[in-house]
Amino acid sequence: MRCVVDASVAAKWFAPEDDSPVAFGILDHELLAPDLLYAEVANILWKKWRRGEVADDVPEIGARLLGNLTLQVTPCAALIADAIALATRLGHPAYDCFYLALARRHSTPMVTADQRLIARCQQADASDLAGLIQPLAAFGH
Repeated sequence: MRCVVDASVAAKWFAPEDDSPVAFGILDHELLAPDLLYAEVANILWKKWRRGEVADDVPEIGARLLGNLTLQVTPCAALIADAIALATRLGHPAYDCFYLALARRHSTPMVTADQRLIARCQQADASDLAGLIQPLAAFGH
């Protein structure tokens, strides 16, 4: 299966959470992501380190491992017009809309743990996007 993976999922590969085992299952698939993924995962790992939620070496190890994963990466510059159009349409942060724009471009699901984005895409005025969003919890079912 081919899917877009966002930072809310990718961070779970390096900073274990309850649903990390499901996130690990995604690694067996063809993964697409905007290059924004690297900055967002780095920031998530830094925040978790700062709050004492992960060991001191997790951010550096996570960054190294993420850089070595096989991902089909698209530059944000190629997605910016679609991402900002989605952000203004949905009233949702542009960061998340880069992933959504990539999913739409490739007609492939976006797997996310972002409950706010999932809920927003299930509203009546975004029904055309609902089929693009796959909650991490439902992945593989």
